[in-house]
Amino acid sequence: MDEQDFVVLDLERHKTKDIHDSHINGELTVVWRNYDNIIKDPQMVYVNSVNPGEMKGPHIHKKRTSYFLCIHGKMLLVIKDKNGKYHEIETDSADPKLVSVSNGVAAAIFNPSNSISKILVMADISWKANDNEMYNTEFDDYDWKKWKK
Repeated sequence: MDEQDFVVLDLERHKTKDIHDSHINGELTVVWRNYDNIIKDPQMVYVNSVNPGEMKGPHIHKKRTSYFLCIHGKMLLVIKDKNGKYHEIETDSADPKLVSVSNGVAAAIFNPSNSISKILVMADISWKANDNEMYNTEFDDYDWKKWKK
């Protein structure tokens, strides 16, 4: 993957079939494979829950690149690139997209829905308590009111 502030990737999806009569019983979404060259050996994988109408961030990781996938509910990822431009990526569990946010780039996760959202997060560097790898920032000139119901 090229060095960019952020990247949005459509994920590979496959229908799954019942072993007895081959009817479609669900779907498999490929998030990471070691040969895809999307994420170079993730060092940490976790699930981030975001309550309805709540925001996490914005903050900046100094060294870590993070990869976000909404696995339940809805997610709005607001990214402020290094040139100061805002980007809004809306996604949900029905239309999975993997969003990569490079280190040094400010981002916030907002849950625009009425139920808890769960975000699968993968990172190329593991988080450690008190490692001072992240710092909070503000999106003072961003209009959050447009997402509040």
